[in-house]
Order: sequence, then structure tokens, then C-alpha cells
Amino acid sequence: MSPRQNVLRLPALEIKQGPDRVLYSFAIDGKRLSEVATVSRLRRGEQGELFGYQRPEALAHVKAIRRYLESPNALMANALVVAFDERVTFKATSGSRATHGSRTGHLIVPLVGEDQEKPGWLVDGQQRSAALREADIESFPVPVVGFVTGDVREQRAQFILVNNTKPLPVGLINELLPTTEGELPDALLRRRYPALLLEQLNTHPDSPLKGRIRTPTTVDGLIKDTSMLKMLDASMSDGALYRFRNHGSEGGDTAAMLDLLFDFWGAVASVWKDEWRQPPRKSRLTHGAGIVGLGYLMDAIVDERSAAGEMPDRRTFFDDLQLVAPACHWMSGTWDFGLRWDEVQVVSSHITMLTESLLRAYQAGLAAGGRDRVRSAV
Repeated sequence: MSPRQNVLRLPALEIKQGPDRVLYSFAIDGKRLSEVATVSRLRRGEQGELFGYQRPEALAHVKAIRRYLESPNALMANALVVAFDERVTFKATSGSRATHGSRTGHLIVPLVGEDQEKPGWLVDGQQRSAALREADIESFPVPVVGFVTGDVREQRAQFILVNNTKPLPVGLINELLPTTEGELPDALLRRRYPALLLEQLNTHPDSPLKGRIRTPTTVDGLIKDTSMLKMLDASMSDGALYRFRNHGSEGGDTAAMLDLLFDFWGAVASVWKDEWRQPPRKSRLTHGAGIVGLGYLMDAIVDERSAAGEMPDRRTFFDDLQLVAPACHWMSGTWDFGLRWDEVQVVSSHITMLTESLLRAYQAGLAAGGRDRVRSAV
């Protein structure tokens, strides 16, 4: 193949946004899109590292788009979004002058072999791309907006921003947020740090929750990611984790937070061994209500121990949870607020009643002699 045949020259419009950002608007035959761009599938490596950012294809959605593309007078007006690496360049048309922040030229995209990495990744348009590929049509030119970056973290940030107004699964956003960079809306920024803690809880080799939180890349996890995030949010707002936050900015003493969380949930796993191994439908310990309620109990234990001049470790968490254990009905029986174990649901009223029951049991255990044990331990 000659050098000219190893590249695809696409007539394009270069658009400058701000001092440093450049976009490229162009058209390409949808049947050829897979020659220059691929889908970056979301997955975890052997060490728990995150790769990619795209969810699996929604087959029913792809089929519906394909049927439409095969119909008469089909129109695809919305542009696909592609992130290119630095192998892609722009060559302006000779004599072209910038008008309204744009100029004409050609986008030079290298064509690579089947065993080589494509220069582009789809940021938005995965389902449309799949439908174009499978549709029984000879060709179908589509509009594309591209940008050049070698940083997958920026690709993830753009993926979240592009899909933020669409019904993107919450779990997918939560899993991507810790490894994004760049400007994000305040609502997403507030979610990024708890999502980072959740990622560490689910992937760190020392975590008692390793692989137990269900996310798009950990489908066998028993505990819902939303339940764990709710627990983390509450503790960071005004609980045990609050003392380790960077006030006025995102983040905090991550190592200290993780140490505390590892110790507490490790103690939970030791006190309730059988309940800890069961799915939510069999154990309310791994259920959303149990996770959130235990988070409030963690905050109460840290407050009690801190008042005595001590920051609890796994052993002291274990001792204090033993005070509560006799009052718990995770897998059988009826709680002191009148609900059977399997009637407890993830609704505010049930979570409140369960939390208050755990806190009452803890205070009762302290009053019965546990408080003296706490004081004598320091």
C-alpha cells in the first residue's frame, strides 16, 4: 500500500474554542467509521485498575436504529463524538483564513492494521455506530465532531459530560468519576471523591469489601454501589469521615479514611460472618438499609471512642459491635421497631427506624458496662 493509501484525508472544519481547545467537524461514511475509531469498553485489570469507559451495547436499541437506517429517507442529524490520539493531524487549506473561529482543511487520519490500535475512540454514538456497521445499506455518511487528546481521563470526562443529560446508568458514572480530569459540573464534582473511596473499597487488596460492591465491572458484587455511596456521603457530611475532609475543596486524607473504613467493615464481617456472606434478599446486613444504618453506627462508635481520647481500630470496632449484635435481626426474627427482618426496605422511614434501633442497642450496651470497657481501654 502506498503512503497515500495508509491515511484517510477527511475534509474538515477546524473550530477553536477558547485559547487552547480545538474541535474538528467532518463527515465520514458510517460504514468506514470502524476503520478509524473503536469502542473503549469499561473493564477492570488483574490489579483492579480501570480501563475504558463505554457500557456494553444495548442490543435492542442497536436493532431499532438499524431498522430506521434501512428505511427510506433515514436521517441521522446528531453528530457522533470521537476522541483521537496525537497520530491524527489537521492540515489547513492553502490560503484558508479563520472566520468566526474556524478554518477549512483536511483531517489526516492514519489507517492501521486489524491488530493495531485505532487512532480514535467513540465518546458518544456507540449504539449508532453499531447500527451503521450492521445495517444492510451500502453507505451512510454521518456527521462527526472530533478532538485530539492522548489522555484517557479527559476522554472519560467528556464521555460523562456528553451523556450527563441522557439516561446514563448511575453506576457507570460512579465508576468513571474517580479517573476523570478536567472541569465537571458541581454536582458531579461532589460525587467524585466518594466514588474514589468506593473504588478503593472495592479494589484495594486489604479491603474487606474487595469485589463485594456491585458495579458495572464487578457484576458479582453483593452490595449495591448506591448503598455504599449513600453511607460514605453521610459520614463525610457530618460523621466519622468528616474530620478527614479538606474543607472548602474536594478530597481529604484518603489513607486515614480508608484505614477507618477497612477497620470498621472488617469488624462487621467478623461479628456477622454468616450474614456477611449472604445476598441482600437473604440478609439485611448486605442490603441497602443495613449498609446505611451501619454507617451511622460507625459514626456513633467513633464519636464515643474519640470522647475517650481514642480512634478505634478493628479490634475496638469488633468489641463495640458485639454490644449491638444481640439486638440485630439480619436474617430472621423481628426488629424492636416491629418489622420482620425481610420487611425492611430501602426507604427513608425504614432506614431511620433501623438506624435508631442500632444506636439504641449500642447505648444500652454501653450503659450495661460497655462504657467502662471503652474507658479502661484508653
